[in-house]
Amino acid sequence: MTSHPTGDRLRVVIDTDCANEIDDQFALAWALFAPERLKVEATVAAPFSFRHHLAPLRAGATPFHRAWADRLARAGRSIDALDRDLVHPDAGMRLSLDEIRRIHALCRREVPAHAGATRYMETPDDIVWSEGAEAIVDLAKSGAAPLYVACMGCVTNIAAALLRAPEIAERIVVLWTAGYPTRQPHPQHSALNLVQDPHATRRLFDCGVPLVYLPGYHVGVQLRLSHPEVAQNVKGRGALGDYLWQLYDRNPLHDMFATEEPRRRSWVIWDMIDIAWLLNPDWVPTFETPAPVLTSDLRWEARPGRHMIREAHDLQRDEIFLDFYARLGAADAG
Repeated sequence: MTSHPTGDRLRVVIDTDCANEIDDQFALAWALFAPERLKVEATVAAPFSFRHHLAPLRAGATPFHRAWADRLARAGRSIDALDRDLVHPDAGMRLSLDEIRRIHALCRREVPAHAGATRYMETPDDIVWSEGAEAIVDLAKSGAAPLYVACMGCVTNIAAALLRAPEIAERIVVLWTAGYPTRQPHPQHSALNLVQDPHATRRLFDCGVPLVYLPGYHVGVQLRLSHPEVAQNVKGRGALGDYLWQLYDRNPLHDMFATEEPRRRSWVIWDMIDIAWLLNPDWVPTFETPAPVLTSDLRWEARPGRHMIREAHDLQRDEIFLDFYARLGAADAG
């Protein structure tokens, strides 16, 4: 069972699909700006791809996809053109590795950055081995336990590490943000971190590793920022602040989704929830619950005899962003 983090300074690995949108960059920078609490020992690039949306987009399979297709049409764009632009998982991982290194440089921090998986798992026992998975295993086996592995993308890399070296489950704690609360019955086809690699998700929830599950919907979704907030609190705060502002102001997902009036809309900085729990668990209150089973249609299902995990049910949105702004400002002043 996962308890709250103990000790003044935590050993951390961050596993992130850092180029898939704009939230990972905020989260990674926040972690790097908290050296008194977090010893970030490595970062690992996770694969990502939005190509799973193409078939339902062409078929108009859901209200979400029908609305997306309508916006593309109003913008004079085609689904075929979108098809050409959407990267495959291997390219997504490489882009993420480049973005991780960019954030390290902007934060003026030297942290090892490792390439992760170039594809998703194809079967429940498929080990998608990579330099990043090897780094997780090596760090888990060395130094004081526990090693906290903060996952901010699909969990292919940590699943590979647990499959190759199951003994590390006794020396790590995994944090992961994705999907709905485990007591919600909804299918999770819109949960990018989950839907990309369901086999990896099942491995994470079935193997018994200490797990802190941080649902995106209803919990992480509270981490919204508006255009004026980012302009006031992030823009102009050094090279990193200007870069984060540029990402927010020119969010590539607004272009991908053909978002209308983007500057009048907010955006969720989802992945900051991982770092928030590590910095101060009171900011992300959790409870103990049996690990659910992920069904074939991507729903959570309760079954008897399951091990316990820790799950977030709320967060302190203002405290989280106030701490981030303070650290960003201090880094700029320094």
